[in-house]
Amino acid sequence: MGRDAFAEQYERGAEWPLTVAAVLFLVAYSWPVMEPFMAEGLRHACSVAAVAIWAVFACDFLLRLALARRRLRFLREHVVDLLVLALPLLRPLRVLRVVTALGRLNRRAASSLRGRAIVYVIGGVGLLGFTAAVAVLDAERSQPSANIKNFGDAAWWAVTTITTVGYGDRFPTTGAGRIAGVGLMLGGIALLGVVTAALASWFVEHVARQERDEADLREQVSALVEEVRALRAELGRSPSELESNEPGR
Repeated sequence: MGRDAFAEQYERGAEWPLTVAAVLFLVAYSWPVMEPFMAEGLRHACSVAAVAIWAVFACDFLLRLALARRRLRFLREHVVDLLVLALPLLRPLRVLRVVTALGRLNRRAASSLRGRAIVYVIGGVGLLGFTAAVAVLDAERSQPSANIKNFGDAAWWAVTTITTVGYGDRFPTTGAGRIAGVGLMLGGIALLGVVTAALASWFVEHVARQERDEADLREQVSALVEEVRALRAELGRSPSELESNEPGR
Protein backbone atom coordinates (compact mmCIF):
# COMPACT_ATOMS: atom_id res chain seq x y z
CA MET A 1 0.00 0.00 0.00
CA GLY A 2 1.39 3.41 -1.00
CA ARG A 3 1.86 6.36 1.30
CA ASP A 4 -1.09 8.32 -0.11
CA ALA A 5 -3.44 5.35 0.13
CA PHE A 6 -2.33 4.63 3.70
CA ALA A 7 -2.72 8.29 4.67
CA GLU A 8 -6.24 8.40 3.24
CA GLN A 9 -7.19 5.18 4.97
CA TYR A 10 -5.75 6.46 8.24
CA GLU A 11 -7.68 9.74 7.98
CA ARG A 12 -10.93 7.86 7.47
CA GLY A 13 -10.29 5.36 10.23
CA ALA A 14 -9.01 7.82 12.83
CA GLU A 15 -11.67 10.51 12.44
CA TRP A 16 -14.29 9.07 14.75
CA PRO A 17 -11.87 7.69 17.41
CA LEU A 18 -10.21 11.12 17.63
CA THR A 19 -13.62 12.76 17.89
CA VAL A 20 -14.48 10.46 20.82
CA ALA A 21 -11.10 11.29 22.36
CA ALA A 22 -11.90 14.99 22.03
CA VAL A 23 -15.17 14.48 23.89
CA LEU A 24 -13.35 12.57 26.63
CA PHE A 25 -10.78 15.36 26.82
CA LEU A 26 -13.59 17.86 27.27
CA VAL A 27 -14.96 15.81 30.16
CA ALA A 28 -11.55 15.38 31.79
CA TYR A 29 -10.76 19.07 31.41
CA SER A 30 -14.11 20.61 32.34
CA TRP A 31 -15.14 18.36 35.23
CA PRO A 32 -12.46 19.59 37.69
CA VAL A 33 -13.09 23.18 36.61
CA MET A 34 -16.83 22.94 37.22
CA GLU A 35 -16.39 20.94 40.44
CA PRO A 36 -13.78 22.84 42.50
CA PHE A 37 -14.25 20.61 45.57
CA MET A 38 -13.65 17.36 43.70
CA ALA A 39 -11.77 14.60 45.52
CA GLU A 40 -8.04 14.83 44.99
CA GLY A 41 -7.78 11.30 43.58
CA LEU A 42 -10.47 11.94 41.01
CA ARG A 43 -8.91 15.28 40.09
CA HIS A 44 -5.57 13.55 39.55
CA ALA A 45 -7.25 10.92 37.36
CA CYS A 46 -8.77 13.64 35.20
CA SER A 47 -5.37 15.30 34.85
CA VAL A 48 -3.74 12.03 33.82
CA ALA A 49 -6.52 11.35 31.30
CA ALA A 50 -6.18 14.84 29.81
CA VAL A 51 -2.41 14.41 29.40
CA ALA A 52 -2.85 10.94 27.89
CA ILE A 53 -5.41 12.20 25.38
CA TRP A 54 -3.15 15.13 24.54
CA ALA A 55 -0.38 12.59 23.82
CA VAL A 56 -2.73 10.74 21.50
CA PHE A 57 -3.40 13.94 19.57
CA ALA A 58 0.34 14.67 19.44
CA CYS A 59 1.02 11.21 17.97
CA ASP A 60 -1.76 11.74 15.46
CA PHE A 61 -0.28 15.07 14.37
CA LEU A 62 3.24 13.64 14.05
CA LEU A 63 1.98 10.65 12.07
CA ARG A 64 0.02 12.83 9.65
CA LEU A 65 3.09 15.05 9.31
CA ALA A 66 5.25 12.01 8.51
CA LEU A 67 2.75 10.79 5.90
CA ALA A 68 2.46 14.19 4.22
CA ARG A 69 4.37 14.56 0.95
CA ARG A 70 4.85 18.30 1.46
CA ARG A 71 5.54 18.71 5.15
CA LEU A 72 6.08 22.45 5.14
CA ARG A 73 2.76 22.89 3.38
CA PHE A 74 1.15 20.56 5.92
CA LEU A 75 2.51 22.67 8.77
CA ARG A 76 1.24 25.87 7.16
CA GLU A 77 -2.22 24.37 6.73
CA HIS A 78 -2.32 23.02 10.32
CA VAL A 79 -0.86 25.91 12.29
CA VAL A 80 -3.80 25.88 14.69
CA ASP A 81 -3.29 22.18 15.46
CA LEU A 82 0.40 22.82 16.13
CA LEU A 83 -0.36 25.74 18.45
CA VAL A 84 -2.97 23.71 20.33
CA LEU A 85 -0.38 21.00 20.95
CA ALA A 86 2.42 23.39 21.84
CA LEU A 87 0.59 25.86 24.09
CA PRO A 88 -1.18 24.48 27.18
CA LEU A 89 -3.46 27.51 27.20
CA LEU A 90 -4.97 26.48 23.86
CA ARG A 91 -5.43 22.80 24.58
CA PRO A 92 -9.16 23.16 25.40
CA LEU A 93 -9.61 24.09 21.73
CA ARG A 94 -8.77 20.50 20.85
CA VAL A 95 -12.36 19.57 21.70
CA LEU A 96 -13.44 21.54 18.62
CA ARG A 97 -12.48 18.47 16.64
CA VAL A 98 -16.02 17.40 17.47
CA VAL A 99 -17.14 20.00 14.92
CA THR A 100 -15.87 17.66 12.21
CA ALA A 101 -18.58 15.25 13.26
CA LEU A 102 -21.20 17.93 12.69
CA GLY A 103 -20.53 17.82 8.97
CA ARG A 104 -21.31 14.12 8.92
CA LEU A 105 -24.45 14.66 10.99
CA ASN A 106 -25.45 17.48 8.67
CA ARG A 107 -25.26 15.19 5.64
CA ARG A 108 -27.34 12.58 7.43
CA ALA A 109 -29.88 15.12 8.59
CA ALA A 110 -32.67 16.12 6.30
CA SER A 111 -31.59 18.27 3.39
CA SER A 112 -34.13 20.81 4.55
CA LEU A 113 -33.31 24.11 6.18
CA ARG A 114 -34.57 22.84 9.54
CA GLY A 115 -32.20 19.86 9.56
CA ARG A 116 -29.14 21.98 8.76
CA ALA A 117 -30.05 24.73 11.21
CA ILE A 118 -30.60 22.32 14.11
CA VAL A 119 -27.28 20.56 13.56
CA TYR A 120 -25.17 23.68 13.10
CA VAL A 121 -26.80 25.98 15.63
CA ILE A 122 -27.35 23.56 18.51
CA GLY A 123 -24.18 21.57 17.95
CA GLY A 124 -21.85 24.43 17.08
CA VAL A 125 -23.12 27.02 19.54
CA GLY A 126 -23.42 24.53 22.37
CA LEU A 127 -19.93 23.13 21.93
CA LEU A 128 -18.22 26.45 21.32
CA GLY A 129 -20.04 28.25 24.13
CA PHE A 130 -19.49 25.49 26.68
CA THR A 131 -15.79 25.18 25.84
CA ALA A 132 -15.25 28.94 26.06
CA ALA A 133 -17.18 29.15 29.35
CA VAL A 134 -15.09 26.41 30.94
CA ALA A 135 -11.84 27.91 29.64
CA VAL A 136 -12.62 31.42 30.90
CA LEU A 137 -13.78 30.08 34.29
CA ASP A 138 -10.54 28.11 34.61
CA ALA A 139 -8.54 31.26 33.92
CA GLU A 140 -10.58 33.76 35.95
CA ARG A 141 -11.82 32.07 39.11
CA SER A 142 -8.56 32.22 41.04
CA GLN A 143 -8.02 35.94 40.37
CA PRO A 144 -9.17 38.35 43.13
CA SER A 145 -10.20 41.06 40.67
CA ALA A 146 -12.14 38.74 38.38
CA ASN A 147 -15.94 39.03 38.08
CA ILE A 148 -16.45 35.50 36.67
CA LYS A 149 -16.41 33.26 39.74
CA ASN A 150 -18.69 30.32 38.87
CA PHE A 151 -19.97 28.44 35.85
CA GLY A 152 -23.19 30.44 35.80
CA ASP A 153 -21.24 33.66 35.35
CA ALA A 154 -19.08 32.02 32.67
CA ALA A 155 -22.09 30.65 30.78
CA TRP A 156 -23.81 34.07 30.89
CA TRP A 157 -20.65 35.70 29.55
CA ALA A 158 -20.42 33.11 26.77
CA VAL A 159 -24.04 33.62 25.72
CA THR A 160 -23.81 37.43 25.65
CA THR A 161 -20.52 37.23 23.74
CA ILE A 162 -21.48 34.68 21.09
CA THR A 163 -24.75 36.49 20.41
CA THR A 164 -22.83 39.81 20.08
CA VAL A 165 -25.02 41.39 22.77
CA GLY A 166 -22.13 42.16 25.11
CA TYR A 167 -23.78 43.65 28.20
CA GLY A 168 -20.39 44.08 29.84
CA ASP A 169 -21.49 42.95 33.31
CA ARG A 170 -19.23 39.88 33.02
CA PHE A 171 -15.90 40.03 31.23
CA PRO A 172 -12.45 38.37 31.45
CA THR A 173 -9.67 40.29 33.18
CA THR A 174 -6.74 37.90 32.73
CA GLY A 175 -4.69 37.32 29.61
CA ALA A 176 -5.79 33.69 29.34
CA GLY A 177 -9.43 34.66 29.77
CA ARG A 178 -9.19 37.33 27.08
CA ILE A 179 -7.62 34.87 24.65
CA ALA A 180 -10.59 32.56 25.31
CA GLY A 181 -12.87 35.53 24.64
CA VAL A 182 -11.18 36.28 21.32
CA GLY A 183 -11.55 32.65 20.31
CA LEU A 184 -15.24 32.74 21.19
CA MET A 185 -15.76 35.96 19.22
CA LEU A 186 -14.04 34.61 16.11
CA GLY A 187 -15.77 31.26 16.40
CA GLY A 188 -19.16 32.92 16.86
CA ILE A 189 -18.67 35.08 13.78
CA ALA A 190 -17.64 32.04 11.73
CA LEU A 191 -20.63 30.05 13.00
CA LEU A 192 -23.07 32.83 12.17
CA GLY A 193 -21.49 33.05 8.72
CA VAL A 194 -22.06 29.34 8.13
CA VAL A 195 -25.69 29.56 9.22
CA THR A 196 -26.26 32.68 7.08
CA ALA A 197 -24.71 30.96 4.07
CA ALA A 198 -26.93 27.92 4.64
CA LEU A 199 -30.01 30.16 4.80
CA ALA A 200 -29.04 32.01 1.61
CA SER A 201 -28.33 28.74 -0.20
CA TRP A 202 -31.68 27.32 0.87
CA PHE A 203 -33.55 30.41 -0.33
CA VAL A 204 -31.80 30.30 -3.71
CA GLU A 205 -32.55 26.59 -4.11
CA HIS A 206 -36.15 27.13 -3.04
CA VAL A 207 -36.72 29.94 -5.56
CA ALA A 208 -35.05 27.95 -8.34
CA ARG A 209 -37.22 24.93 -7.52
CA GLN A 210 -40.36 27.04 -7.62
CA GLU A 211 -39.37 28.50 -10.99
CA ARG A 212 -38.79 25.00 -12.39
CA ASP A 213 -42.14 23.83 -11.03
CA GLU A 214 -43.90 26.84 -12.58
CA ALA A 215 -42.23 26.21 -15.94
CA ASP A 216 -43.30 22.54 -15.85
CA LEU A 217 -46.83 23.60 -14.94
CA ARG A 218 -46.97 26.06 -17.86
CA GLU A 219 -45.84 23.34 -20.25
CA GLN A 220 -48.49 20.95 -18.94
CA VAL A 221 -51.19 23.61 -19.25
CA SER A 222 -50.12 24.39 -22.83
CA ALA A 223 -50.24 20.71 -23.74
CA LEU A 224 -53.68 20.40 -22.17
CA VAL A 225 -54.94 23.44 -24.09
CA GLU A 226 -53.73 21.92 -27.35
CA GLU A 227 -55.50 18.65 -26.54
CA VAL A 228 -58.74 20.50 -25.78
CA ARG A 229 -58.51 22.41 -29.06
CA ALA A 230 -57.93 19.20 -30.98
CA LEU A 231 -60.89 17.58 -29.22
CA ARG A 232 -63.15 20.54 -30.01
CA ALA A 233 -62.12 20.44 -33.64
CA GLU A 234 -62.85 16.73 -33.74
CA LEU A 235 -66.27 17.19 -32.16
CA GLY A 236 -67.10 20.04 -34.54
CA ARG A 237 -66.73 17.94 -37.66
CA SER A 238 -69.89 16.68 -39.44
CA PRO A 239 -70.91 12.97 -39.28
CA SER A 240 -70.15 12.53 -43.00
CA GLU A 241 -66.61 13.79 -42.49
CA LEU A 242 -66.17 11.45 -39.55
CA GLU A 243 -67.43 8.46 -41.60
CA SER A 244 -65.15 9.33 -44.52
CA ASN A 245 -62.13 9.26 -42.19
CA GLU A 246 -62.97 5.82 -40.78
CA PRO A 247 -60.65 2.99 -41.94
CA GLY A 248 -61.93 1.02 -45.00
CA ARG A 249 -64.00 3.93 -46.32
